[in-house]
Amino acid sequence: MTRRQGCALLSAIIALIVGLSAALYVGVSAGDGSVGSQDLFADGRGPHNSAAPASTGVWVGTWAASPSGAEPGTERTGTAGQSVRNVVHTSVGGTSARITLSNLYGTQPLVVTHATVAVASGDGTAAADPGTLRRVTFDGGDTRVVIPAGRQAVSDAVRISVPADGDVLVTLYSPSSCGPVTFHKYARQTSYTAAGDHAADEDGTAFTGRTTSWRYLTALDVLSNQAEGTVVVLGDSLTDGMTSTPGTNRRWTDVLADRLREAADAGQDVPRYGVVNAGISGNRVLTDGLGRPPENLSGLKRFSRDALGHTNVKAVVIDLGVNDVMRPDTTPTAGEILTGLRTLVSQAHAHGARVVGATLMPFGGYRSWTPARETVRQQVNAVIRAGGVFDAVVDFDAALRDPADERRLLPGYDCGDHLHPSDAGYRKMGEIFDLDDLKGSVPARL
Repeated sequence: MTRRQGCALLSAIIALIVGLSAALYVGVSAGDGSVGSQDLFADGRGPHNSAAPASTGVWVGTWAASPSGAEPGTERTGTAGQSVRNVVHTSVGGTSARITLSNLYGTQPLVVTHATVAVASGDGTAAADPGTLRRVTFDGGDTRVVIPAGRQAVSDAVRISVPADGDVLVTLYSPSSCGPVTFHKYARQTSYTAAGDHAADEDGTAFTGRTTSWRYLTALDVLSNQAEGTVVVLGDSLTDGMTSTPGTNRRWTDVLADRLREAADAGQDVPRYGVVNAGISGNRVLTDGLGRPPENLSGLKRFSRDALGHTNVKAVVIDLGVNDVMRPDTTPTAGEILTGLRTLVSQAHAHGARVVGATLMPFGGYRSWTPARETVRQQVNAVIRAGGVFDAVVDFDAALRDPADERRLLPGYDCGDHLHPSDAGYRKMGEIFDLDDLKGSVPARL
């Protein structure tokens, strides 16, 4: 071969490589991994839909719910032969989404053969906004996922325009026995079930069943140009929103999310964060719940999973400790509780996350209140206020207590049980949070 022939051959090879690369790029760019419900074949397969806009931004958490235990009554069959349509409320929007499914409390593999995500057509409905329903895949395009007992799975990215401050429907169908169901017990939100595979239904007619828990779904992330990170709120029933009006998103974390979004939209110098709620009713810093594996893991044991395990975490808010004080089965000292809280802060700092901590709110008048427990609460709060635990402090105790009796909630902020806030109390908690306290970070320790 002459030198001229060699050069010609090399040029031809380069041209071929460039042409193939361009073809591959066009093919990948056109496929978004999602389909409209009208495009689904009978067996659940479907062509790619290239109508969605290109996605830019960073991945952040827009919603989450910590797995709290195994759903009673689902031990043998789980949700076999049912479609579960979880309704979740976003904090920030994005141009793509991905979901996390958990089989933490399952004793056998969870098989999901059909999963979809869609924007809800309105409040309190199982119907999807027409044209928004997308097929969810796993492991690079597989429409079926098998999640071993005790594990979780994260989906592929799906091109979908997710609104901020809106409801999203995540529907899962499992054809086989997969119990018990890993769930978040107190959703304060109605979700839906249907007999058979109706994951591709835009119309919510088939979803005649109702549930007040979230099943299997533990996180919704979005690719967002509205946010730059995630703030996770780790707490107990006060963060979980127990006693807030169902279906109205009146947890104090919802108020915080609204304030962050509105302030950023108004051009204020505040962190642009998605807010995810990692509250579990009854949760404690030091002590697990019952069961094997334990339900309602202590804050110390679930922190890496439920706080630091979320996407792009920049800050953590910790509102834990009152259950350690008031539960009758244990009586830890103030020092033990504070040591536990400091351990959580150290873990967050090692992750590079800033930590805002809350004082423990009063529960005078609640059935387990005693003067000795009140003393422990006051001791914990004194150290927290003095700056000996967290990077910054939100003083929920001072904001919601009754000035006439600081052992009790102010009547207007009390739901009536003398422990949990009313809607007005939750709103107050979200309103007094200083958004500037979320600014900054802590260098990660290598």
